[in-house]
Amino acid sequence: MPRKIRFDILTIFPAMFASYFDESIMKRARAAGLVEVVAHDLRAWAEGKHHKVDDKPYGGGPGMVMAVGPFHRALKALRAGEKGEREKGKKKTRVILMSAKGKRFTHKEAVRLAQYDRVILLCGRYEGVDERVALHLCDEELSIGDFVLTGGELAAMTVIDAVSRHVPGVLGAHESLDRESHAQEGVTEHPQYTRPEVYAPAKGRAWRVPKEIMSGNHALIEEWRQKKSKRK
Repeated sequence: MPRKIRFDILTIFPAMFASYFDESIMKRARAAGLVEVVAHDLRAWAEGKHHKVDDKPYGGGPGMVMAVGPFHRALKALRAGEKGEREKGKKKTRVILMSAKGKRFTHKEAVRLAQYDRVILLCGRYEGVDERVALHLCDEELSIGDFVLTGGELAAMTVIDAVSRHVPGVLGAHESLDRESHAQEGVTEHPQYTRPEVYAPAKGRAWRVPKEIMSGNHALIEEWRQKKSKRK
């Protein structure tokens, strides 16, 4: 039986995820039962008639901060019944807060997270998330780059996509992972070309495929690919 990974996302905008994960490779992976993606509305665990998930920051300052309560109740509900499975060694779960101050998400991190059975991703909004979420509810914080997004949803999608590629069966040719960018640390893949061999964008101009990869000489082609791979 093929191994499956499940992603749970805590967000106040769950509808954002359907449009991306209902297309292409991710759609096929879900249909094959290799990947499961479930977006949960955090407001379902908010208290009060307005289902409020944020409040003013202590100490003053602009914006609003997402409260610890809804995240705590949501995680408690999502992980109910997991204890027995963890004790038997059947389930491995990782809880991650998407955060601008988190550890940088890289190819290596994607490979690591693909070994888990379940990954729960918390998406912040507004000015940020109460620090007690990171301190007491999460296993780690991850960032996809040195910039700030409007919310953690796009970052969560990035993590799910990158991690899913390392689940056996998700890609048609899993061995292609060995050659793609960042499979070796600091190395990006060589340039790719396809037909036509010569493309003429205007009269008197020709964009040609490099002669080395048209030679049929596999040793020469490999030498060219190695030379053109970028190393940081």
